[in-house]
Amino acid sequence: MLVCVVTALVLTGSYYFSDYKYLISLLISLGMSDWAGQFHYAMTLHADAGFYRPLYWASVVIICYLALPVICIKWIFKENFSDYGISFKGALKYYRLYVLMLVVMVPLVIYFSATKSFQKTYPFYTVLSGESLFPKFFIWEIFYFLQFFALEFLFRGFILHGTKHRFGFYAIFFMMVPYCMIHFGKPMLETIAAIIAGVVLGYMSLKSRNIWLGVFVHCSVALMMDVAALFRKGVFG
Repeated sequence: MLVCVVTALVLTGSYYFSDYKYLISLLISLGMSDWAGQFHYAMTLHADAGFYRPLYWASVVIICYLALPVICIKWIFKENFSDYGISFKGALKYYRLYVLMLVVMVPLVIYFSATKSFQKTYPFYTVLSGESLFPKFFIWEIFYFLQFFALEFLFRGFILHGTKHRFGFYAIFFMMVPYCMIHFGKPMLETIAAIIAGVVLGYMSLKSRNIWLGVFVHCSVALMMDVAALFRKGVFG
């Protein structure tokens, strides 16, 4: 029950607060207009606003996905984080499946990177033509990767391992539903793929008892997608 409630609170908080406009309206309603004005300037009018917005989004996701589950595990359940997939033991047990997923994803990424919806979505940090990738793009990728760690910890760690004692193997499908739903708003094929990925990564985490292959898969595919999108946009040439 507590895993479900915490998950609902986490997803609610990340959904609303990841929208900088919601935070601005909240600050205004709390009588903090000066802070709201400064934040609005940073997100919309500042020369680096296009850089700050995705960093803000990633930061909110990282904090929301980690904070409450960590508190719940450490001070309420009083269990070890290794019980929720953080241990590196057995991390490479299913490396063949990891390699297979990458082999499958490479041609798909190359194909879909040519579509307008893909190029409109990725990368979340827009690199202008002729703009140097260093340091902003690299900073963004670090935040992006940390966001994937937080995501894997929430779904393939906290939710999956927090419910497996009750649902067993079916905890994978229990976790897969909200994981699919966080992809709403992205290209439809990516959302459908999240169903498959959720089941596969959930199986890997359940069997290996860690989340690290999921983290590696997400980071690898995300980097491929960003690089492919930049290549299609002519950033590299």
